[in-house]
Amino acid sequence: MEPFFDFLGNYWWLVFPLGGMAGGWARQLSRASERRHRRKVELLKLKNQAAAAEQASRAEVAALMAAHDSVNRTWLDYELDVGKLIDFPLMTDVREPLTVAFLRAKKEADALRPAAPEDITTAARLAEYRAAVHGFELAFDVAEREARRIKDGNFTGPERQRLATARKLLRIAEDSAATPAERQTAYKRARKELDGLIVLPEAAVAALEEKIAGRLDARKDPAGPSA
Repeated sequence: MEPFFDFLGNYWWLVFPLGGMAGGWARQLSRASERRHRRKVELLKLKNQAAAAEQASRAEVAALMAAHDSVNRTWLDYELDVGKLIDFPLMTDVREPLTVAFLRAKKEADALRPAAPEDITTAARLAEYRAAVHGFELAFDVAEREARRIKDGNFTGPERQRLATARKLLRIAEDSAATPAERQTAYKRARKELDGLIVLPEAAVAALEEKIAGRLDARKDPAGPSA
């Protein structure tokens, strides 16, 4: 250790420049550490912003899908209810431009609908689906308003009378108090009255026949199966 102390005694003046150099190195290290910290903070902010944007995008897609489902459910009410189709025949009249426009908008929205919200990953894809759903909502609303305004106004007097007769017959066909024969006869007559006036969707016919059959079965065995 003595040679070391002899060196310090002879070259004590080196302490000042070496100390200055050490201080400069320390400041450089501190600034580099600060820059690394700022980059980490900025990167974290960018990641958080990206995550927030992705979450918001998925939330919007989920909301659009819910709106899409809502219109489809309202449309399905017409598709499955023969009574509503008799009351508002315009909803299934493909000769009506507003009905055609609505069905086209539905087809476009259905084609663009994702299987899950996370399946839409770009702003362009989101904008496309958003426009399709809004167009679907608007087209359906316009068609439904017109159908409710006109009702059976596009039919002649005798045709409206046939529609009224069909309504009454369907009420009998769905009446659990009527006999099976009365209900079956009423259903067949109602279909005959509607023939050539309204094209009933297959889903509506199936739903009506299932309803009638179910009530006939319930009438046959009101107490339920025996033990």
